[in-house]
Amino acid sequence: MHARTIDSLALDSYQRAARVVLANHLITRSYPDRIALPLIRRWATELREDLAELFGYRLEVTETTARLFPVLDKLDAGRPARTAADRLFDRRRYAYLALALAALGRAGDQITLSELADQVAAYTERVDGLDLAADRAGDRDAFVDAVGWLAARGAVSLADGDAGGWASDPEAGEALYDIDRSVVFALFRPPRALQHLQSVTGLLGEEAGGGDTRSPAMALASRAVRRALVEQPVVYADDLHEPHRSLLAQEKLVREVEQVTGLKAERRAEGVALIDSSGRLSDVRFPGTGTLAQVALLLAGEIADLVLDLDNPVARIPRPERPLADLAEQLDTAIPTTTVFAPLADAVDIFATEEDSDFDEREEPEIPVYPFIDAEWIRETVRMLAARYGATFAAQWQADVPGLTAEAVGLLERLQLIERVDTGESGTPAPPHDLGSGLLILPALARYRGAIVTIRTRAETELFISPSDMGGADTSPADAEPDPAVDHTELVAIEKGSGN
Repeated sequence: MHARTIDSLALDSYQRAARVVLANHLITRSYPDRIALPLIRRWATELREDLAELFGYRLEVTETTARLFPVLDKLDAGRPARTAADRLFDRRRYAYLALALAALGRAGDQITLSELADQVAAYTERVDGLDLAADRAGDRDAFVDAVGWLAARGAVSLADGDAGGWASDPEAGEALYDIDRSVVFALFRPPRALQHLQSVTGLLGEEAGGGDTRSPAMALASRAVRRALVEQPVVYADDLHEPHRSLLAQEKLVREVEQVTGLKAERRAEGVALIDSSGRLSDVRFPGTGTLAQVALLLAGEIADLVLDLDNPVARIPRPERPLADLAEQLDTAIPTTTVFAPLADAVDIFATEEDSDFDEREEPEIPVYPFIDAEWIRETVRMLAARYGATFAAQWQADVPGLTAEAVGLLERLQLIERVDTGESGTPAPPHDLGSGLLILPALARYRGAIVTIRTRAETELFISPSDMGGADTSPADAEPDPAVDHTELVAIEKGSGN
């Protein structure tokens, strides 16, 4: 592993490069910023070999792009694409994005937004249940969101005009884009030909072998555990089968990930989490600023206090199974069978390496149980927090406490601190934005107990900046009073002892 041999003065630069490529997978001259690509190119050789050896990832670096091809061990619905306004992509936007990529791959150096829309609209005619009508505002907005996603990553760049103008009125507005063919080519590179797959699970898993000198089965298991450490907020031992659970307990394996990423592992009996104080690997920073993150931290603290109250123990239940097949079956139903090339179709069994490995004889672990908190208690607690601190909340959340509750719970679930469940007959996970019957409390949430809360009154100098401070003449009255409509307070909640 090259990270062990890099000079200590240069190691920080190498680790920053590793965090950037692990967090973004695609790096261009403008995405995620203009300094990322030169940094990756500097360490291309070392990164390519270390990422392949430790994680089974493939890294391709050119003059204009760096593309990481990760290995997926499971389907994950928790990392959706988002619009520029941070709205989640829906099925229509995903479809437009895929079809726009196909159209750009056949285009020249430039294309207008209306031309691209016409080509995508023509493609939609071949897809049952999908169309793109330029006279429908909803279709135009969804299409512009897909193009904006491509523009943010440098696949297209605005040369003239305004996409928003076209979205408002396609007869009056227009936009011209330059196409970066290298980025378009790098964006969509599936590990296997899609026409040869009968199931989405064929995109999961990796081939045995690699540079590991141990047995293929052990090498595969080791890389899977390292991948989990950099891809998941927390890796719980109870979620793993042997040999993965034993490997997670090995200090050497965790230290290898620390050496490459520069992050520090926090070990507990229940599992391991990499703590990213740099903010360059995590897609969600927590604890964080803003009403949503602050309320989520306060809610976590309230939950921890309840669970740790030995005088009033809460109920404990086993975690419901969340089989991969459910999500896989949903996705597989969308595969148009007419496009599958049957002679070469390959339904990959992603569990074959585990079942056929040297670890067939293993004891069934005891089924763990977790604290269960009723959904109504969660709603009441957020209402209490809103009553106590609501004056400091952003206006949108002051008027929508139920929405704030759902979003705060969603954030904690995304961080793998809780899990929403429905304890009815099915025992299935609750759907998005629904608290279900309640929450299972996972061990890592205890890290955020005892949050410290203060209400800070912002100084007038923070609220009002005179034109002279911005290089202009100060024309404000000398005795100007703060606007009473402006909220002069803010909620400051920090993790106890974090210093953040």
